[in-house]
This record gives sequence, C-alpha cells and structure tokens, in this order.
Amino acid sequence: MAAPLPRVQVQPDAFDAGQTLNRFTAMVAGAGAVVSFTGVVRDVEDGLIALEIEHYPGMSEKAIAAMVAGAIARWQLVDALVIHRHGRLAPGDTIMMVATASRHRADAFAAAEYLMDYLKSRAPFWKKELREGAVDWVAARDEDETALKRW
Repeated sequence: MAAPLPRVQVQPDAFDAGQTLNRFTAMVAGAGAVVSFTGVVRDVEDGLIALEIEHYPGMSEKAIAAMVAGAIARWQLVDALVIHRHGRLAPGDTIMMVATASRHRADAFAAAEYLMDYLKSRAPFWKKELREGAVDWVAARDEDETALKRW
C-alpha cells in the first residue's frame, strides 16, 4: 500500500489531478463519497501571459492545515486533501485541488466548498497577473468575501 498523501501540499511542481484523486480515493476506507475540485489558471480578457503566486513557506501550510482540520471536524470527514501551487503558472495550468471524503455526499460537498472558499479568500497567497505591457496584483473580490459569510 502506498504511503498516505500529506493533507496539505504547497508546491511549485505540476501534479496529475486524476492520479492524485485516484490515490486519495483508494486511501479513504469507510467513505461513501469523495468530492474533488481542480482549479485551472484562467486567461483574462486582455490576455494573461502568466500568473505568479507568492507565499511564505510554513505560514501557508500552517494556515491551510488549520482550515482542513476544522473542515474534518465540522463535517466528520474521513479525510481531506488540499494541493496549491506557487510560482509562475501559465493559462491552463492546474493551480490547486481540493478533495474531501465522508460517509455521505452532502458532507463531502459542503466541506469541499468551504475549503475552496477559504483558499480563494483567506489562504496566504499573493497573486500577480502578467499581461502584455501590464503587471497587476490580484485584489480581493467582494463575491469571494460574500461566499465566506455562509460558513
């Protein structure tokens, strides 16, 4: 049997979302539901060259691990996984993945949404969009903050 996956992975390297999901699913004995979400760097209206993501090593992992632990307890998850990349990413690159496993699907879906909302708004990452002739830091969006209020 393969070694368990770390619950939180912050890394510059690409990962195979399908392979990771299959490995996660194989390790969640007792789960009746596994939910996953994979985020992809999307292009912007005026043409994204790259997205640069910065973080403080150790701080990001600790903050995300606390939210994962909270989700596991709140929804009685069998397990959860969060992978988030940093560094320079191109449009179409996989940027992150959330997977949750629980006895019932409602808990797995709710926990996955909670973790995705947290990652979008509260995880300590700083994102910069590079476009032809422009560089802009990505600002917080009102709709992302609103999404957090439901939790």
